[in-house]
Amino acid sequence: MRPLFARLAAAWPGASRGRHTELKMSTAAQPFELLIPVEPGDIDALGHVNNVTYLRWVQEVATAHWQAAAPTQDQAKLLWIVLRHEIDYKQPAYPADGIIARTWVGAATRMRFERHTELLRAADRRLLAKARTLWCPIDARTGKPADVSAEVRAHFSAALPAAKDCASG
Repeated sequence: MRPLFARLAAAWPGASRGRHTELKMSTAAQPFELLIPVEPGDIDALGHVNNVTYLRWVQEVATAHWQAAAPTQDQAKLLWIVLRHEIDYKQPAYPADGIIARTWVGAATRMRFERHTELLRAADRRLLAKARTLWCPIDARTGKPADVSAEVRAHFSAALPAAKDCASG
């Protein structure tokens, strides 16, 4: 599978790592949007986008948001692992559709970020799927759970509840 930005560049002229299809975002705490093409490999035997592809898009837009908004030094120190995905499929996507992946961070603690994602059909902005994902930051050097500073939490989220760790429910 080709990397996200290579797929974007192939689908939309002008889409590249330097000028990808980030649609809008004024601050990291506000929704971030990314235009994603439907590729032939995304289509299943039923003729629509496979459910696993929706999940891949949820992860791709989260990664793109982090890379677009997080300070470089934090990107170098922190990686992210998924603790939980919840996804509700509302409508199918088809080969000719463009997808708008829209994401934002909800509650953010020292060791857990709640991220919300909506997948919309680009032509009519109809909701195709929505997801809630719990992410845990890990130290890029040690691979162990790591604290996220209050500054990074505030940068991404308006909601800052009491801290929980990756092991707590």
